[in-house]
Amino acid sequence: MSIDHHAKIFIGLTQPDDRQFDAWSNQPLLLSIEQGGIDWPSSCRNGTCRTCFSKLERGEVRYEIDWPGLSAEEKEEGYVLPCVAYPCTDVVLQREPC
Repeated sequence: MSIDHHAKIFIGLTQPDDRQFDAWSNQPLLLSIEQGGIDWPSSCRNGTCRTCFSKLERGEVRYEIDWPGLSAEEKEEGYVLPCVAYPCTDVVLQREPC
């Protein structure tokens, strides 16, 4: 694994359990969450299954895919798919009930 010297590190927080993790700008939030030892629902890891569907309570993300598996309304309401969302700032993610 090569080191990206341009990667930024942000603070991530999961709700409702108040668990903190390092959110790296060069990798999807889901990977950062898992590296922080936090169990988060996931399956496909490509933005289609919606298993990791979460509410972004605070912060900003970007996507490297044209259109993740979210409707325009969901994006407007602040929902994200952590498996394909990259942090641009500190973030707070709310786990959606199963």
